[in-house]
Amino acid sequence: MPVKIPDTLPARTILENENIFVIPETRARHQDIRPLRLAILNLMPTKIQTETQLLRLLSNTPLQVEVTLLHMHSHNSKNTSREHLLKHYRTLGQVQRSKFDGLIITGAPVEHLEFEEVDYWPELQELMDWAESNVFSTFFICWASQAALYHRYGIPKYPLPRKMFGVFEHRVLDPRHPLVRGFDDRFFAPHSRHTEIRRQDVERIPDLQILAESEEAGLYLIVSKDGRRVYVPGHSEYDPLTLKYEYERDLSKGLPIHIPVNYFPNDDPTQPPIVRWRGHAHLLFSNWLNYHVYQLTPYDWHDIPQAAVYSYG
Repeated sequence: MPVKIPDTLPARTILENENIFVIPETRARHQDIRPLRLAILNLMPTKIQTETQLLRLLSNTPLQVEVTLLHMHSHNSKNTSREHLLKHYRTLGQVQRSKFDGLIITGAPVEHLEFEEVDYWPELQELMDWAESNVFSTFFICWASQAALYHRYGIPKYPLPRKMFGVFEHRVLDPRHPLVRGFDDRFFAPHSRHTEIRRQDVERIPDLQILAESEEAGLYLIVSKDGRRVYVPGHSEYDPLTLKYEYERDLSKGLPIHIPVNYFPNDDPTQPPIVRWRGHAHLLFSNWLNYHVYQLTPYDWHDIPQAAVYSYG
């Protein structure tokens, strides 16, 4: 089954050109199927690129997936047109009475700020609380995973001496867990961040289980014991050229940046990068949709309890 997205979303044309099966809203209305309802809170400045990355991964499943894009009402996006946001995105206030089988919250380039200094932090906190009663399972990516662990458990983030930047080898710690079913014992995944969370802080929380980590990059995959919250401090959704673009962007701005680890052949930026993470990225999202959403979420959306009315937007 395909991922269902709005007919006019730019990602539709990109994915169709890649021979990825997407279904427009006009056709989906004629199918008698109860799709999985997913929301994506897109905190990245490059929203169209991030939409496409996530929709590509969500389409690799036999399930029909209906996607709602969200953005922060309390933050003005400088890199995405207002027309695109109005046409394709909804605010949290507009979906406050809706139910979703799953929610993905992306990373955000705000690591240099304390959580409380981020302009949309109060709204994001309320969203995470709202999700407890209106979303069955939530998938947090990179900075969002740090924010969620801080909000729920008080786990801090720590600055790194230099950016964790590249593609790193990880090991699976519990191969019996459904979220890593089919994973190789050793697998690769991208990281791009200036801060980290630490194992000793996570281990103090009985509700959390570490499923994968890297000797170089640290924690990669953490899950709550009930499976309703998945924390991924890396960027498994990245396209082949995303790290290249980030590297060239920082160089052009004169920012301190090193060549991404395990990315360019012989560390030569003029060579096409080696993609080492694509298979496990698809498997991670497919496992989440299958084992943590589809097989556990109630068939009737109303069986997910209603939260208090959302105050933003």
